[in-house]
Amino acid sequence: MKSQKQTHQKLLVISQTGVLMALLIVLQAVTKPAGQLVTGSCVNAILAVAALTTGLPGAIAISLISPLLAFLLGIAPQILTVPAIMVGNTVFSVLLCLLRDPADSISARQIFAWLCAALGKFAVLYLTVVWLICGLLSPMLTDMGILKGPMSEVLSATFSYPQLITALIGGGIAVFTVPILRKALPFQLQQ
Repeated sequence: MKSQKQTHQKLLVISQTGVLMALLIVLQAVTKPAGQLVTGSCVNAILAVAALTTGLPGAIAISLISPLLAFLLGIAPQILTVPAIMVGNTVFSVLLCLLRDPADSISARQIFAWLCAALGKFAVLYLTVVWLICGLLSPMLTDMGILKGPMSEVLSATFSYPQLITALIGGGIAVFTVPILRKALPFQLQQ
């Protein structure tokens, strides 16, 4: 009996992860013309919903695949930033998943988890892209022809405070909608 329940739970996580991944692909493609604020907020909302519903396996899978999709869709400005985005997304998802309120209620603990996750993602992206790539490594990357023209300034602007804002918006959307989804859906979302 326990084995059947475990199989059901695994299938539910795989199904939810697949649905969220499909939604992520559609949202990235459809919102691309709307810019970083809209697309980034949508991506962060999907990451947060995954963290709150599928747990770590689904959230990490989406965190790692999302930047590759963004690059393929022309949303991520350079392949150089993809690993940094992967790490930032993973930090966001892991912090939200580990610090969240187990009841997924809108509580002080859930808000704390959301804020820590957003700040964690922002810190990782700021340190890896703005400080390391565009700061410390910029002369070397420019000499190698990897960072051309104003790309360093564009990356610095893209991977600084807008990342915090989109993580706050997307995380907030998820934190406030997941409890409603749990009540509204005819099947129980994974906890």
